[in-house]
Amino acid sequence: MSKVLGIIAEYNPFHNGHLYHIAKSKQETNAQYVISVISGNFVQRGNTSIVNKWTKAKMALLNGADLVIELPTVYSISSAENFAEGAIKILNSLGVVDSLSFGMEAKDIAVLNNIATVLHEEPKEYITILGHELKKGNSFPKARENALMMYLNDIKKYANVLKGSNNILGIEYLKAMKKTKSKIVPVGIKREKVLYNDRYIVDEFASATAIRKMLMTKSLSDIRKVMPKTSYLLLGEELKKGHYVIDISRFEREIIYNLRRMSKEDIAKLPDVSEGLENSLKNAADSCNNIKDLINMVKTKRFTQTRIQRVLLYSLIGITKKKMDTSKKVTPYVRVLGFNNKGKKLISEMMKQNPKLNVVTSVKRYMDTVANRNLKDMLETDILATNIYTLGYYDESYSNLDYTNKIEII
Repeated sequence: MSKVLGIIAEYNPFHNGHLYHIAKSKQETNAQYVISVISGNFVQRGNTSIVNKWTKAKMALLNGADLVIELPTVYSISSAENFAEGAIKILNSLGVVDSLSFGMEAKDIAVLNNIATVLHEEPKEYITILGHELKKGNSFPKARENALMMYLNDIKKYANVLKGSNNILGIEYLKAMKKTKSKIVPVGIKREKVLYNDRYIVDEFASATAIRKMLMTKSLSDIRKVMPKTSYLLLGEELKKGHYVIDISRFEREIIYNLRRMSKEDIAKLPDVSEGLENSLKNAADSCNNIKDLINMVKTKRFTQTRIQRVLLYSLIGITKKKMDTSKKVTPYVRVLGFNNKGKKLISEMMKQNPKLNVVTSVKRYMDTVANRNLKDMLETDILATNIYTLGYYDESYSNLDYTNKIEII
C-alpha cells in the first residue's frame, strides 16, 4: 500500500500553521494518505475546544486529512504522557501507519529522542536527581527539566527544550513509541513563524492560542488572515449558531457545584490530585464563585494552572484515578469522526490488517455489541463529555449528539 502518515493534533481551531504542517509532513515522508487523531470537545491543557469535534474533523478533511479519528476523552484531557500514549496506541493498532509527524520548537529531533530515552529507561542516577529536585518544592515539570539537564550533562544543548509545548509532546510521542515498540517512524517538523503561546500574527500565521484570544475580542478580520478559508467559514457558521465554547469558564458554576458536593476523599480520587491538593481545592470551592479566583487560590509552584484545570475537568466529567489507570492498560477503540474517498480505502485496509480492530462508525451499534466493559466505559465518558460540552453552547444545547450526529464524509 502507499505510504500513510499519522498526525496527532487538537486543531483548536484548524489554522494555517496546521495546513503548513500537513503539507510539509507529506513532502518529508512522501505520504499519499493522512490520518489525523484529534482530541474531541475537551483538550489536553485542561480547557474546552472552541468548536465541537465534528466541525474540527470537517476542517481537517477539507485541508489535507483523509481520515479523522477521535482520541477518547480520558486521554485527550490527560497528562502529556497519557495523551501521547493513547494516541500512539491507536495509530499502532491501525496497522497501516508508516510515519508520525509532529511539530517541534527544537531544530533536531535527536535532542528530543535523547530525552525520551532517559524518560523511558529511567536510569537510577536520573531518578535520584529528580527526587532531589522535587524535594526543593519544584513543580514536576520544572524538577524533570533540571534533572534531565544534570543527568545529560549538557545544559547548553538541553536548556529550554522542555519549555517548548510542542517539544514536550514530541518527547512523549517518542517515549510512547519506545514503550509500545512501535514500528512507526517519527518525523519532527520545525515550528515556523509563531510558537504555541505566541499572541501575535506573523504574515498569515498565528497560534491557536492567539486565535482563541481574537475570538474573545471579536477580532474576526484578523482571524480570517490566519485560517484556511474553509476553516474560517465553518468557524463562522458555528459562531452564528451559538455552537461554540470559548473556555472552561463556561462551566465554572457546574465545576464549583461539583467540588462543593464532593467530599475531600472524593476529590482525592481524581487524577493528578496528590500531596493535599484535595484540601486546597475544597477550600477554594467553598469560598469562590468563579473559576479564575479558584485557580489563583490553588495555584502554586508545585501545582501549575494547567494541572489544576485538568483536575477541574476530571471533576466535571467524572474521570477518576481508577478510570485513568484503566486507560493505561487497554488499547482504545478507533472512533471515526470523518473521512474522504481515500479515507474510506484506509478503513478497508485497516480492517484487512487487523480484522479484530474496534472501529466505531455507529456509537449505538458499538454500545449494543461491545463486550469489553472498559472500552464501553471509555465511550460512555466520551458521550457524557459531549453532553456536558453542549451545555456551554449559547443556543440549542442538545444532548446525545454522539448518537445523532453523522460521520463527516467529504
